[in-house]
Amino acid sequence: MSLVFEHVSYRYPNGTQGLDDVSFEIRRGELLAVIGPSGSGKSTLLNLVSGLAFGHSGRILLNGKDIATIPIHRRNIGMVFQSYALFPHLDVLDNVAYGLKLRKVDLATRREQARRLLELVGLGDRTHHSVSQLSGGQQQRVALARALAIDPSALLLDEPLSALDASVRGHLRDQIRQIQQRFGATTLLVTHDQEEALTMADRVAVLQQGKLLQIGTPREIYERPATRAVASFVGLSTIFPATVVARDKINVGFAQWTTPTADRQVGAAVHALVRPEHVEPDPPEGALNRTLGRTATLRYFGALTRYDFLAEGATQPLLAESPVPARQAVAVSPARILLLNS
Repeated sequence: MSLVFEHVSYRYPNGTQGLDDVSFEIRRGELLAVIGPSGSGKSTLLNLVSGLAFGHSGRILLNGKDIATIPIHRRNIGMVFQSYALFPHLDVLDNVAYGLKLRKVDLATRREQARRLLELVGLGDRTHHSVSQLSGGQQQRVALARALAIDPSALLLDEPLSALDASVRGHLRDQIRQIQQRFGATTLLVTHDQEEALTMADRVAVLQQGKLLQIGTPREIYERPATRAVASFVGLSTIFPATVVARDKINVGFAQWTTPTADRQVGAAVHALVRPEHVEPDPPEGALNRTLGRTATLRYFGALTRYDFLAEGATQPLLAESPVPARQAVAVSPARILLLNS
């Protein structure tokens, strides 16, 4: 069971471009996370798959069938909303069994299946509770169980953890991922939380202004962004404009750094990406790419401190993080500098 987008474009009635020639596949059992700034097209993807929006060009294929003309109630898609959307007049068991009731499954069968799912999500002792008696994390697990009860061809997760406290998010994130893998559900996750996307997903897609900028594993997206736009959006970084001045040598304005330049010609304009965790504080004299300066704007996070390092002659700070901040110098390993074409 796969979900495929083939050259999908969509324009809203007011003329706004929602999606622009987007193509990708979510493979059977895969969890694909879609991230991007507001207005990038994330919600448009969900709405088109679920049937809440229509009128796109291109094709959306679910298990090889174009779903454009299939009514919402016949698409066999499970959806977990940001707001949970549980029914307050039904108890937990009947909330989970609701989709089966609509499918005319007999009472005994649907309740047995709902009980099994509630056991799976750790709520087997809450079957006859009102949903108002549950915590936010418990309500989200009920919503997930309800979505899975119908054995969906695809599972859609719309910002599933955004309404929860940070202390709950991490644990529930792991639970949702484990349940999704156990069911082998082909899953599209839309989120603004990059940590959520990188830790939960098999692959991540980055959208901007309706265009698909890059799709790849979380490691590929973070460590090998294809463009400056992806590099700027995903994770924290500093990006310096630079020029290739010799083989494996670049000028970043305030210093010349050693880093692989591949087949780029001398004089080529590039951008040098540095992640904060790759900045070494107070390296020994003689270390490659050792840069003098001073530390400013400390941000304490317990196990590490994130800070701005103001290199001598630089016009922008270098974002760094380490257990102990640098005092007067930093260095970046040549292998840890990623060059992006301008």
